[in-house]
Amino acid sequence: MSIPDLQAIATGAVADVRIEPCPRRIRVMVDGVFVADTTRARYVFEKGHLPVYYFPRDDVRFDLLEPTDTSTHCPRKGDASYWTIVVGDRRCTDAVWGYLDPFDSVAELADLVAFYWDRVDAWFEEDDEVFKHARDPYKRIDVLQSSRHVEVFIEGVKVADTVRPRLLFETGLPTRYYIPKLDVRVDLLRPSQSTSVCPYKGVAHYHSVAIGDHEVTDIAWYYPSPIPEIPKIEGLVCFYNEKVDIVVDGIAQERPVSPWS
Repeated sequence: MSIPDLQAIATGAVADVRIEPCPRRIRVMVDGVFVADTTRARYVFEKGHLPVYYFPRDDVRFDLLEPTDTSTHCPRKGDASYWTIVVGDRRCTDAVWGYLDPFDSVAELADLVAFYWDRVDAWFEEDDEVFKHARDPYKRIDVLQSSRHVEVFIEGVKVADTVRPRLLFETGLPTRYYIPKLDVRVDLLRPSQSTSVCPYKGVAHYHSVAIGDHEVTDIAWYYPSPIPEIPKIEGLVCFYNEKVDIVVDGIAQERPVSPWS
């Protein structure tokens, strides 16, 4: 990819739909059977959507797929057809889609199909299982040790105070301040059964925080076992910038606007 192309991606000046080769081996599993296995996947980037893996038809077990009557229309790509995955007694309804006659601007899609992430059992990049959605190759995460003074307040109550945070910078998202538990008011933390999955960091567990006579639900999270690429945040506590008041080096930070606002 050329330097101008990379600059266009960085500034958001890209086509509504962009198709690029993916160099990783991508596999999709249902009931222990690999329904798709390719080293020729394509990333499909579409404005306002997460990236999607598309598979060459020759690398998909079409003997395990049944066409359905479902059809949808996309103003950027055309009319989509659907297939149900059948493995033994297991049926994954309308789990696969493709564009048999796509618009000319995305003609390459005619030879490709895609899978709904949550309608199959497991996804693999090479031999590592991946979760939630396709990883964006243009997304970067850096975790840096810092000596900034970070204070976290919830409804005027100081719940964390540290000069040894780790700052997580993730493309397109607010800076996250990960704080050692010894610098958090753990007496105010309450266990939560909530979890969430991040394809770049792993499985997050949550804390609620007791303020006076009520709890602020799922306001902080931590990764007890982050994926190997992000070891620096293991066990550290992070609060939603969007929902708490954070002071860094004596300066109150604005609450960012994000999907978690």
